[in-house]
Amino acid sequence: MSSQPDTTAQTLAELIAAMPATFWRFHTRYDRAYYEYSRIHLGDDKAARHLVNMAFVHLATVWPEVERNPGGYAWTLLKQRVAAELALQGRTPSARETLAFTRAIRAATAPLLDSFRSSFRAAYGQQVAELEEGLELYWHMTRLSERHFDVLVLRDALGFDTKDTALIMGVSAATVRSTRRTAKDRLAAAMGCRFEPHSDE
Repeated sequence: MSSQPDTTAQTLAELIAAMPATFWRFHTRYDRAYYEYSRIHLGDDKAARHLVNMAFVHLATVWPEVERNPGGYAWTLLKQRVAAELALQGRTPSARETLAFTRAIRAATAPLLDSFRSSFRAAYGQQVAELEEGLELYWHMTRLSERHFDVLVLRDALGFDTKDTALIMGVSAATVRSTRRTAKDRLAAAMGCRFEPHSDE
């Protein structure tokens, strides 16, 4: 008995060809953010690329229903797929041990730690580089809520500005600014210090 031909590739090609320009503009604008976010959590370039590609394929199948406001839906979809992939690996989003994740944490917390060091030196005239591990700043950041953590990663680690972070997450710019301020305040409170104020733009 002859086997049926695999039409998956043809179906996918037809779907891609049929997608409107609005979909491709969305893809162009957010592909990098989704990939970098996924890579931070998964710690694997190929796995992150595949996950994001498949997320966009799914998004394409529901585009007519979400086209008017796709940001929030797409961000939720991405986070669900990242969580599902981590679950398959026997990990959870809170088990953030990948090298890429560690680098992202360091990038996001560097301005906060620099600010603390400046304040500490001004008050006590001491070098505090050796206190970095004792401060447990990285540990405290991983204990933030998902939204607080995501804002810090997108804004401070991946370098997206407030407007783009808001568009990526499907929230308002005011929400991003407020969430970022609250995240920094919670980190400061957990560490028993104050950070020098700096722009949330």
